[in-house]
Amino acid sequence: RGNQLGVGEERGPNGGLADSLRERGAVPIDAPVIRIAPVSAGGSLDKAIQENAGYTWIAFTSPNAVDAWFERAAALGMGGRPPRTQVAAVGDATGDALRTRGIVPDLIPREFTTAALGKTFPRGKGKVLLPRADIAPTELEEALQSKGWTVVRVDAYRTLPVRSLPPEARRALESGDVDALAFTSVSTVDGFVRVAGVVQGPRVVCIGPVTAHAARRAGFTVHAVARPHTIQGLVEGLERALRRTQA
Repeated sequence: RGNQLGVGEERGPNGGLADSLRERGAVPIDAPVIRIAPVSAGGSLDKAIQENAGYTWIAFTSPNAVDAWFERAAALGMGGRPPRTQVAAVGDATGDALRTRGIVPDLIPREFTTAALGKTFPRGKGKVLLPRADIAPTELEEALQSKGWTVVRVDAYRTLPVRSLPPEARRALESGDVDALAFTSVSTVDGFVRVAGVVQGPRVVCIGPVTAHAARRAGFTVHAVARPHTIQGLVEGLERALRRTQA
């Protein structure tokens, strides 16, 4: 119970988080600190979609990447994946985004992180296409290259900062009415620090270890990490963190 500040994106998977928190008696306060913007038409993403039959694998690391791919594919009058291309996905949410479009992923690592995908990915030769956020780190590319693959990364969408928190979120923070902060990605940690600073007092819960590392680096104390690294795991992490507060 209590007020949970969900730190996320203007366009993202936070609706499920808010609904799950309400079902448990909490009061979610949406606080988008980044926004997702499309890339320009005619760029590297369009070229990759038009040439995707030349790839052995396509690896999607987020639902946003899936959405961006199929939005541009529709705009180009093209279908989804060619028959010979295998598809990897990071996490159930990304897998579900593919399944809703009729694509069953060939590979989803047990741990829902890009590091786990790099470890799980088979060795081989050929080209792997990575449609990713413009600010995504390069560790996955390096892991796949070390296994013999030729990696082609394209920007599938842009991650842009917002100028300020919504008024409700700002007022709740200033009045000390926020019991927990829920971070859903590294970019949301960075975006929150940009508009609100490192807030002390609320419990801090992160969706995965990479996000938790970013939060600690920024100066937060992390009280729980979601296990598994899903929205449901994040809700359970919030419950664990808040139970320790009340004990």
